Amino acid sequence: MKTYLAEVLGTFLLVFIGTASVVTGGFGGALPLGQEGIGLAFGIGLIAAAYAIGPISGAHLNPAVTLGVFLAGRLAAKDVIPYWIAQIIGAIIASLALWIIVSGQTGGHTGGFGANGWDETKWGMSSAFLWELIGTFTFVTVILGVTAEKHSTAFAGLIIGLTLAGIHFAMIPVTGTSVNPARSIGPALFTGGAALSQLWLFIVAPLIGGAIAGVVAKARIFEKD
Repeated sequence: MKTYLAEVLGTFLLVFIGTASVVTGGFGGALPLGQEGIGLAFGIGLIAAAYAIGPISGAHLNPAVTLGVFLAGRLAAKDVIPYWIAQIIGAIIASLALWIIVSGQTGGHTGGFGANGWDETKWGMSSAFLWELIGTFTFVTVILGVTAEKHSTAFAGLIIGLTLAGIHFAMIPVTGTSVNPARSIGPALFTGGAALSQLWLFIVAPLIGGAIAGVVAKARIFEKD
């Protein structure tokens, strides 16, 4: 149970810090943070969660990561669904907390909640799908690489967080960057509309990307002898 509660807390930290940077400090926010600032916020949120609860649960914080870890042979099948449930709960609590906070905004909150989506007047569904699949494959491959038994490092959390930030730098203009079904589910529930209708892509594409990364890691193609 401590393992699953750690995933709830870790996913909460990642989603709350990341989406808050979009909602209260994003492109039109008070700072504004812009694309690079938002990317760093997600990366820093992940680093904080990784070092806070990593020793307890491995700090997956992401159903695609959990799937990749399982297919790589590093997680028991019985833990996959509980991990997913814990991650989704953490993301929903994060979005609920942000919703409560911005509900007190003077004049009311007119923005979203950091939900993912793509502008259909600029990008086709296939572009968004491929972006999320490749981005997640890249992300999970790095995670499985730096946490492999023969390649582990004390800086794994930092490397993974910076990788997530870099992926955000590249992908924000297309999909807002998910590479994490839980991160997309929480904000979409409070945003509604197009965010909900497009949510399927941010579940399916990352899971496929994570699964491919897990299979590649299982084959140990990139592990040293």
